[in-house]
Amino acid sequence: MEKNNKIIISITLVAIGLVCRLLPHLWNFAPIAAIALFSGFYLGRRYAIILPLISMAIGDLFIGFYDFKMMLAVYISFALVGLFGFAVRKYKSLETVVASSIIASVAFYLITNYVVWQFSPWYARSFDGLIYCYTMALPFFRNTLMGDLFYVAVFFGAYEMVKILAARRKMVGQIAKID
Repeated sequence: MEKNNKIIISITLVAIGLVCRLLPHLWNFAPIAAIALFSGFYLGRRYAIILPLISMAIGDLFIGFYDFKMMLAVYISFALVGLFGFAVRKYKSLETVVASSIIASVAFYLITNYVVWQFSPWYARSFDGLIYCYTMALPFFRNTLMGDLFYVAVFFGAYEMVKILAARRKMVGQIAKID
């Protein structure tokens, strides 16, 4: 992919991530993990880490910052999702993309809620407390899963559709040159 296209796509993804975080939405129904996965699949490792983190950081400037340990867990989770997308990019298929989205949702849920259990006063520091924390977070997980699947479908679908349309346009241009 050309560098100019990467820059345009990067700016677009960060803008979408920011706007979607700032507009009213269901808790955890956001495009950040999808941005990380998409960037890993199509743009490269550096973009897969940087783009979701930029979108998060700018959004947090407006929304507000919270407990550093929890923020760090969220940011690390998205960086890991991007790295995962980069790692599996050579196996790109519908099944891989859907599975990656589900894995991203589960990883985010497990990591961030473990940190909530570990560092917040809300749950007992026991196995039962951990299970209770994960149980209480299930509604958020549902929204995370729905949001990740939705935005992954939009980003990957739109990109593949543009590629198809560009290839058709190029083919029509080549045929016109022959005539």
